[in-house]
Amino acid sequence: IALPGMPHPKHPKNILKFFKGYINGRRIAIEALKKNRINAVFGMGSFASLPPLFAAKKLNIKIYLHDGNARIGKANRFLSRCAEKLWSAFDAVNANKVKCPHSVIGMPLRPALTMEKKYTKAEALAELNSRYGSNFDEAIPTMLIFGGSQGAQKINLVLPEYLKTLPPNKCQVIHLTGASKLEETRRAYSNCNIRHLLLESSSDMQIMYGAADFVVSRSGGSSVAEIAYFGKGALLVPYPFAAENHQYDNARFLEKHGGAIILDNALCTPEKFAEIIDELLFDPAKLAQMGEKSRSAHTHDTIYEILDEINQ
Repeated sequence: IALPGMPHPKHPKNILKFFKGYINGRRIAIEALKKNRINAVFGMGSFASLPPLFAAKKLNIKIYLHDGNARIGKANRFLSRCAEKLWSAFDAVNANKVKCPHSVIGMPLRPALTMEKKYTKAEALAELNSRYGSNFDEAIPTMLIFGGSQGAQKINLVLPEYLKTLPPNKCQVIHLTGASKLEETRRAYSNCNIRHLLLESSSDMQIMYGAADFVVSRSGGSSVAEIAYFGKGALLVPYPFAAENHQYDNARFLEKHGGAIILDNALCTPEKFAEIIDELLFDPAKLAQMGEKSRSAHTHDTIYEILDEINQ
């Protein structure tokens, strides 16, 4: 259902616009649900899901929910009062706030990640070398760094200061900087002697994960699920301004399985990155063990199980 945009209601100046958007969106959703004779509506959280889900409630259409974080969000907690069931990607730290049947099922991942082959490190690095003219070497430990679609300034600017202290063949880096962050990150890498590839983003994350021995990233729900699916050890730096600090809860999920170490955003320094990464990236046995523990945290492909249960 294509609905008009709604500004986030947390900002006081947007409250009136939000309610206008909600009313208009609910009207459009009711018309669409009637026209298409919809039997069930599936919501995945956020305030933007309110218009179609309340439209479904008005029409007595069954509502199902999924939350992609370890902390069930406010919208899903509220909507659970009228839902048939809520699934979550990870063990929910606030499951007692859910007012409908709830179970942990995992995160539906993009088909591009799960339906295409998993690249070996050699295959992935060869593909990157072919595409971007890089000169990555399979024998050198490889680190994948990213901070989500908008990037992570702390990671982008501080981590290169540590990488500059490494000799040329100590490690190599694939760094996805985030939208409009490429140039400032490139400047941060000036005088960095290790092999590195800087890109704003990539639509081929299966190649990026395949190339990596270790991951440094934020801890959004999708990122944590992907890291577990590909069985990578990770250093997770939760975004400190995420709603209700849910990125910390996501990171804690992978940490409890032994697949990740958490570093507070405020504590990111070149010295702290060195302390953690030196201990892991250059110890193949420890890194392999961490990857296996990360893989054990992955559940399974979930979307078909969700659809099967809805269709019952």
